[in-house]
Parts: sequence; C-alpha cells; structure tokens
Amino acid sequence: MTPERTHPSPPGMPLHVLREYALIADGERGALVGPRGGISWLCLPRWHDEPVFGDLLGGGGTYAVTPSGRFVWGGFYEPASLIWRSRWIVDDGSVIECREALARPTDPRNAVLIRQVRAVTGTARVEVTLDLRSGGRAHGRSHPHRDEDRWTGRSGPLHWRWTGASDAAPGRDGVLRAELLVDEGDAVDLVLETGLDAPGDRPNPDRLWSTTTASWQEGVPDLDAGSASRDARHAYAVLHGLTSSSGGMVAAATMGLPERARRDTSYDYRYVWIRDQAYAGLAAAEHGPLPALHDAVRFATARLLEDGDRIKPAYRVDGGPVPDEHDLDLPGYPGGQPRAGNRVNQQFQLDAVGEVLQLLAAAARTDCLDADGWRAAQVAVDVVEKRWDSPEAGIWELEDDWWTQSRLAVVAGLRRIAEVAPSPGDAGRAATLADGILAETGRRCLAPEGWWQRSPSVAGVDASLLLSPVRGALPMDDPRSQATLAAVRDQLTQDGYVYRFRPSPAPLGELEGAFLLCGFVLALAEHAAGDEVAAARAFERTRAACGTPGLLAEEFDVRQRQLRGNLPQAFVHALLLECAATLT
Repeated sequence: MTPERTHPSPPGMPLHVLREYALIADGERGALVGPRGGISWLCLPRWHDEPVFGDLLGGGGTYAVTPSGRFVWGGFYEPASLIWRSRWIVDDGSVIECREALARPTDPRNAVLIRQVRAVTGTARVEVTLDLRSGGRAHGRSHPHRDEDRWTGRSGPLHWRWTGASDAAPGRDGVLRAELLVDEGDAVDLVLETGLDAPGDRPNPDRLWSTTTASWQEGVPDLDAGSASRDARHAYAVLHGLTSSSGGMVAAATMGLPERARRDTSYDYRYVWIRDQAYAGLAAAEHGPLPALHDAVRFATARLLEDGDRIKPAYRVDGGPVPDEHDLDLPGYPGGQPRAGNRVNQQFQLDAVGEVLQLLAAAARTDCLDADGWRAAQVAVDVVEKRWDSPEAGIWELEDDWWTQSRLAVVAGLRRIAEVAPSPGDAGRAATLADGILAETGRRCLAPEGWWQRSPSVAGVDASLLLSPVRGALPMDDPRSQATLAAVRDQLTQDGYVYRFRPSPAPLGELEGAFLLCGFVLALAEHAAGDEVAAARAFERTRAACGTPGLLAEEFDVRQRQLRGNLPQAFVHALLLECAATLT
C-alpha cells in the first residue's frame, strides 16, 4: 500500500435517489452510504443528535472512499447484518470493495466507524475525503492535527481520531484528503472514532471486525420463511440496527427527506414511535419470542408506567421527549425541508395504545410478560377506558377526529389482552369494553356501502382499516371486513401498490405515493380472507419496491419507481417481517 496525495476537490458528494443508499447502524446511530462511497448522513452521538456528516441535507460534512477514474457500482450486505460492502468495477479493469460498518458492541456516548478497502482484482486507486463537522455546519469544522500516524481533532462537543490514512493532507478548508494505492489481494483499514469521550487505546481493526461480525451473528436469528427467508432476516437486521440498548427503535435513520416534492411533507423520524415499536414486536412474535419482541415490550412498558394517560406517540431512544418541530437553516434534500423535532409531541394517538395491548398480549402468549408488563397492560386498558370516545390524531397523525381505525385497533387490543388476562375480572372488563367500542364504531363509522369509512365525518376507505380483522377486532368473514377489503382493492390500488387513502379527488399518486406499509397490510388481509394468490401477489409486489441495498422507505412513487420519505422506514420492514412469517 502506497499512500499519495490527491488534487484538492470540493467537499461533499453528489446526491442520489434514495433507493441507492445503504444503511450501516449499531443501534445507537446510523449512517447512509451512497454508491460513490460517501457517508452523507450520520448523527452523533445518538440518533436524535446533530449530524457530523450532513451532506445529504446540504449541510456539509462527508466521509468518502471513492475509486479514482470511471466506475460502475454495486454492493451487498453480509448475511443477516448491516455490514455493507460497496463493490466497484473500474474502467482500468480493477475491482474494489469497501467493507463498512459501525462497530459493535455499542456505546451510547461514542461511535466507531470501520471501513476496509480491498483490492479484489488489480491495483486499487482510491480517493479518501474526511470532512467532519459538528452540526453539519461550517462553524463545526474540526481543525485536524496529526498525532504520530493518526489524525485527531475536536468538533463542537465531539472528540475524534482517524487511523489508517496517516499521509492524508489537510486543505485550507480543514478537509483531510488522501489517495490510497492498494495492491491486488491487500486491504487497508480506516477507523474513525467519534464521541463525547476522548479516544482511549489505539484501535485494533481485526478485533473490531471480529466483535462486530459476532454481534450481528448473535443478534439476528436464522428465520425460516420459505422463499422470503433472506428478506425476512434482512428486515430483522434493519430493525435490530435501528434499536437502541434502551429497547427503543427509531422510526427511521433520517429526517427531512420529502415524501413528495413539496417542502411541507418533510419530517424528522429519528425517534421511537410507540406504534412502530408494537409493530416490530408483533412481527417478531410471529417468528417466536425473539429479542425484538422483548425490546418492544421493555420500551413500551416503561413509557406506559411512567406516563399513563399522558403517553405520547413518540419519544427519544433514551425515553426523553421529542423536541418541538423546527426548521433548520440548511438547503435540504431536493424538494424537502430540513426539519428537526416532530409535532406528534403535542398529539394523542389512540390506536398506538391498542397496538401496545396487542403487543403485550403477544408477549403473554409466549410466556414472556413479567409483572411490570401486566401492570402496563392494566394502565393501557385504563387509558382506553378514559379516552376512547375523544377525538385524537390517529395512525396518520392528522387533525383530531373520531378515527375509525383507532377504535378498531383498541378493540383488537382489548380482545387480545382479554384472551390472556390473569383473572376473569380483568378478562371480562377488557372484553366488555371492546364490545361497547365496536358497537359504537359500527353505529358511527359504517359507510352506506357497508365498508368502514375513515371517520364519522370523513368519507372514503382507509387501507389501514384492513388491519382490524387481521389483528382480531372482528372476523375476516364479517360483512364489514369483506366490504372494506373489496373497497381497498377497488379504490386504493394502482399497478399492484396500495395507497393509504384518497387525500383528494385527484388521481392516485398525484398528491402522495403508495404506502408500502399498506401493501403489506393488504397481503395480510388477503391471507386472512383465504386468497393466498392475492396475498402472495401483494407481498411480492411490495417487497420488490427497493434498490440494491434492499431498504424500504415510507412511500413509493409508482410512476417513477422511486422511494419517497425517510429511510429506512422501520414499520415497513416490520410488516415485511410479519408477512414473511404469516404467508409462509
């Protein structure tokens, strides 16, 4: 290996469509890696903190390992992990791989990013750029200095140390640049340590790779889901990578990626949504009492016992409050607005309580619900009893209304918890409450055509209503379930993809994309209705809406075949995981 200096080039990487980004994550934070080897997004020290690589939103800061010359790109994840390998074929005939991961086991205060450049065929000539900025802003530049054969610096509250590119040269802008020449068969390890604490002993790359690989092997089970086994394990790996040591799983790794090309459809999803947490736990339960089920129960139980009827839709991974929504002074991803915090901190979402009841019941059925979990279930029933008749924001976080899906979600949760309640009194209370809510919902929310409409005042069907019979609120052969399934097929599908509802009389796809969550929900509903062919069709169509790294966002632009919104979306992967078990 012979390091050489490169000619200066402006920092930052070209932006790419979302389907081309891979995720590496360790549970406490996650980074997006683009096809040119640029890490364009990483917040430190944890998910909800400020970015050190904010190039994705135009804030500056990147860490790139890019072949010199012209090349074509591919890549793959190592089995059942978020260890990513970029692979480039260069016009000089060389083949280069860059193996990359956030090292495990993890530390909430400090991150270790490991990258290994390998010359598979021929001599690899690779340009390396490190531009680390606290907050992703110019004032956060780190002013590096060389310490023997490594580089160190501070950026805001963060210490950092970079090993493996000792001959890098800092430019006037403080950006470190180098060129690595790697002989065929050889490899070079780059280790970037960043965190609130000053780095300790010199890192050992071999040990870091060994512990990281072992951690993924231990953390992701060998799932048997027939032809979907690989995708099921990948979905579980994604959920595992998004899950903190607290048990909290962030809804996505990113913020500010637009759902449509309008600046008012950009949100910050780097927080733990109680609903998403329940979806992940329920999906894991379909495969057995896996760690993801225990994580979901642990986090949801803590929030219920702490907050009771003041439970919020979302929290930080440390259980703290989500900050108020505010715009950032950054250019943003094209078509979007860089926006931190989330307005759900002012909302109540009844359906989330119903989903948690279903989660706790699933844990009880696998004999893994402790005394705190039972107390949390009682608190959840209390919350439903107190608040089920009041307007709330619902699954789609809209203006407060008497949303049908929320009522049916709590009916399902109450029925499930009644089945496993520790006493006849608890069971009778939950079942009676469920019967009353279902009767009132039927009185208020049934459309003249016989299907469930969105609310008493909002006509039209909603694809999320298909979850009601799947979760057990009422049977799939109930005429209302059958009519709702037929209405979703007729009104909310296009080219095999499913939209959540019609936001206007405009054609589907004009105002928002298809919701990939709803595609998997349709698959579950078709399966419950006994149509295995339709179920398989919906499942296969939906899980195919990804790029090379196999990641799924919230929405899919059917016309352009592009992902929209934050990446990767946890609840979409959770429903993929559930479908893989249920349809198998």
